[in-house]
Amino acid sequence: MSTTTLHDITVTYDDTGGDAPQGGGDVLVLVHGHPFDRSMWRPQIETFAHPGRRVIAADLRGYGGSTVLPGKTTLTTFAWDIAALLDRLDVDRVVLGGLSMGGQIVLEFYRLFPERVRALVLADTFAAAETEPGKVARHAMADRLLREGMGPYADEVLTRIVTPHNVAALPAVAGHVRDMMRAAPPEGAAAALRGRAERPDYVGMLGRVAVPTLVVVGSEDEYTPVADARVMSEGIPDATLAVIDGAGHLPNLERRAEFDAALGAFLDALPPITSRVIDQGGGVEKH
Repeated sequence: MSTTTLHDITVTYDDTGGDAPQGGGDVLVLVHGHPFDRSMWRPQIETFAHPGRRVIAADLRGYGGSTVLPGKTTLTTFAWDIAALLDRLDVDRVVLGGLSMGGQIVLEFYRLFPERVRALVLADTFAAAETEPGKVARHAMADRLLREGMGPYADEVLTRIVTPHNVAALPAVAGHVRDMMRAAPPEGAAAALRGRAERPDYVGMLGRVAVPTLVVVGSEDEYTPVADARVMSEGIPDATLAVIDGAGHLPNLERRAEFDAALGAFLDALPPITSRVIDQGGGVEKH
């Protein structure tokens, strides 16, 4: 675990693997969803971090060990935070993946910084703008979290996030998910909900995505069903869709082996990293 200060916040993050010579390996950045923290990606860090691949997972502002700022946190703010962290870590282009809210942050990051993205992973998320009823519901939930704390909400939604049969069969996974939700700072979670109420429409952008993209979804996801995943996989040129059987909203935890197999196959199929050589007039500069 490491911490760093970025403009107005302190960010806690994990930065693992990547011992290959400079420029010799991939960088995979994983963005958690709401109301979780970077520990939701612990299994994937264990699987994919090695000398040839660096894996970075941070607590978003308002979550985990990062600074909590009340009010409203937009997807744009989250995306700029990720860019600032990559700058601090001297990382240029990345494979960028996110789940649920994290996937929407990934789409916003690509909208703002397409040149910094080598490939996208969109897990259990959707690209449509928020509806008017959805805006009302998000603001109402933000008020509720500030009033009641995270405990009642966590208990209420656990079996919608993790399918009931997985709650019973995978008590350690269910306990981890419940603990993340209960530990989330209400002010940070409420700020993110208010920001997501202003979420723009990314559907129109999908056809302009020009990098390899993996879309992943649990077959039993109630929040972002397979139909939402198909909108993205069919809208993004040459995207790959992986439906993880028997998983709900968190297939990376509920069906780790299957999720990791899909992600691993996608990463292994990416074109090799090459250096760009720019003529500087009497010499070359490698990037």
